[in-house]
Amino acid sequence: MSKIALVDDDRNILTSVSMTLEAEGFEVETYNDGQSALDAFNKKLPDMAVLDIKMPRMDGMDLLQRLRQKTSMPVIFLTSKDDEIDEVLGLRMGADDYVKKPFSQRLLVERIRALLRRQDALDGAEIAETEETKIMERGELRMDPLRHAVSWKGKDVSLTVTEFLLLQALAQRPGFVKSRDQLMDVAYDDQVYVDDRTIDSHIKRLRKKMRTADDDFSAIETLYGIGYRYNED
Repeated sequence: MSKIALVDDDRNILTSVSMTLEAEGFEVETYNDGQSALDAFNKKLPDMAVLDIKMPRMDGMDLLQRLRQKTSMPVIFLTSKDDEIDEVLGLRMGADDYVKKPFSQRLLVERIRALLRRQDALDGAEIAETEETKIMERGELRMDPLRHAVSWKGKDVSLTVTEFLLLQALAQRPGFVKSRDQLMDVAYDDQVYVDDRTIDSHIKRLRKKMRTADDDFSAIETLYGIGYRYNED
């Protein structure tokens, strides 16, 4: 049973969403501010967190930043319909997805399941060796899907589930262009629609993380109006 942390200062959302998730077979922990959630996470991490952005004591952005210092567990943001800037900033900081309020609880459940399936695969639940699970080396890049491990020039880089899947998709075929639609198919289930900006935000965050290992990292090339490609040399 996967444990989901739901963090929101709206008690109605905490009550209704937790009831839905529990009915779907999840174990749910609820918190009404970011600091309470962080205190609990410092003792034991859940399998996934669903975070509101605007909260008292510690908002969702600050909580996400603290989490990304210690874990790459999947994180979904809940955002208001007018919070486009916050959505982009959240994705750049390392959120895996976002859902706009008011939202369909069925949609939220599907997005949670999609991210947990990918996390399970990356953690080694699917242990048969395939192109997606075997260790891949491309120049200075080394990726081990079963351990969710990435290194560049021998330096470890911590990636979220979505960032890992995007980098893996690009690096599998160096020199070949992947369109944004193709990358959406890699990172999200068919039931989940995201726009081009979401993919672009993930790629920007991915590049930034890779540059923590190498200031000159430039292996991911943007082809404007077309998509992205990985250059091995």
